[in-house]
Amino acid sequence: MDVRLRPGTAEDAAACGQICYDAFSAIAGKHNFPADFPSAEVASELLSGFLSHPGFYSVIAESAGRIAGSNFLDERNSIAGIGPITVDPHIQNQTIGRRLMEDVLERVADKRLPGARLLQAAYHGRSLALYSKLGFVVREPLSTLQGTPPKVSPPGHRVRPATLEDLSHCNRLCVRVHGHDRGGELSDAISQGTARVVEHEGRIVGYTTIIAFFGHSVGETNDAVKALIAAAEVYPGPGFHVPTRNAELFRWCLDNGLRVVQPMTLMSIGLYNEPAAAYLPSIFY
Repeated sequence: MDVRLRPGTAEDAAACGQICYDAFSAIAGKHNFPADFPSAEVASELLSGFLSHPGFYSVIAESAGRIAGSNFLDERNSIAGIGPITVDPHIQNQTIGRRLMEDVLERVADKRLPGARLLQAAYHGRSLALYSKLGFVVREPLSTLQGTPPKVSPPGHRVRPATLEDLSHCNRLCVRVHGHDRGGELSDAISQGTARVVEHEGRIVGYTTIIAFFGHSVGETNDAVKALIAAAEVYPGPGFHVPTRNAELFRWCLDNGLRVVQPMTLMSIGLYNEPAAAYLPSIFY
């Protein structure tokens, strides 16, 4: 196919959103899993935000004068997050997805970022194979959970809205756990009013941007993350991601009525540090 890549613009949101919805719905339907987006309008609204945000890089694939796919790179932090990458289901398997992924990896190299990460639907064998061929390494099996927030919380843990005064402390906590901070995301979440911190014995022991598909959380202990999960009113979108190897946290979620929606895989390229404490990744990482 004759495919041309170009930067994304705000005007691409509707077309890219439709393809994003169609692509995720098609692959999820083939494997009997729920789609990541309930409608094309929701996908378009999300991508519109990415296309207009200075912290995101976007690339559009065009074929025969029409948009055929898109990919995004979250550059708000030192470690980049990739996705969503989607291709029109009617013209898949023609290397468009590979070219979109290679483009953002070139962007990572050009900006001298130490690494990039993504979450991959574990039931999607083709994407797992493609990302592995491009140099990504499987780092963590994840389970996306959904349900009614538990009415129990570890004693002595208080959850409150995060403020900009908490940013430096939360960044230091993230560095201790992951080796890098995610202050760009957290700053946005504080401004949007979704971020929360959890305190224990008078000090911050964890934070979340939001307990949701696009939110990440960090805690000194499993109890800190449990408190954040329990304090949420709802889990927007398909749910939130729990590292399945964290048996204590995963079992606590199941014992409190949460259900597994789908399996995911965390993959990375470049710098990666094994997390030193409890965490919940976003759909980026």
